[in-house]
Amino acid sequence: MGSTSVGAIEAAEGLQVVAQIDAGDSLELIVENDAEVALVFTTPDVALDHVRWCVEHGVHVVVGTSGFDDAKVAQVRDFLADAPNVGVLIVPNFSIGAVLMMRFAAVAAPFFESVEVIEMHHPDKVDAPSGTAVRTAEMIADARAQAGSAELPDATTTDPQGARGAKIAGVPVHAVRARGFTASQEVLFGDPGEIFSIRHDSSTRESFMPGVVAAVRAVADRPGVTVGLDSVLGLD
Repeated sequence: MGSTSVGAIEAAEGLQVVAQIDAGDSLELIVENDAEVALVFTTPDVALDHVRWCVEHGVHVVVGTSGFDDAKVAQVRDFLADAPNVGVLIVPNFSIGAVLMMRFAAVAAPFFESVEVIEMHHPDKVDAPSGTAVRTAEMIADARAQAGSAELPDATTTDPQGARGAKIAGVPVHAVRARGFTASQEVLFGDPGEIFSIRHDSSTRESFMPGVVAAVRAVADRPGVTVGLDSVLGLD
């Protein structure tokens, strides 16, 4: 994602890549090259530290690293307490199609008795479930709560192997890791007599680049923490 993003940003009008930082490189390269925005695609174990460093140095941040749950978002808000003019845009998925898939899922969620999320990625992905799946489940749960929907039906009482998946905000989420996938997700809705599904597939990393460029352009105008591309795309 990092190297593909470099090419997309360099090709975008009005944007310039001033530093590329790999594992083992000093973050000081960010300020030494007068970067205004940092795009973070590092590993989950150090991403939060990199965000904090950027905020402390007055650099806006676009976060593409998975695993930024509510607790980490709260930590980022704490980082920004002394930097009210800095923007941090945390993006679970940069694909425009994936953003729309999440939004459509939230719209559909109150209309069905059952809903489950299945995310499918390549086996080199280090975290599960994906940030997109977590965000989707949270949006679904919020939409159902606002609509006063009942709890999802599930008579399962025995599942020693965890076959029913993880529960994110009460929504079952299943993670598949198989060679051949890049990033895919399906949301299954069920009512008596019908199944409704919403699915999105990214087959190449180029599919994420319009969202990456849009986020880099937008973050400086959004002080504080923003989660997702919805507001950037005008979906709010």
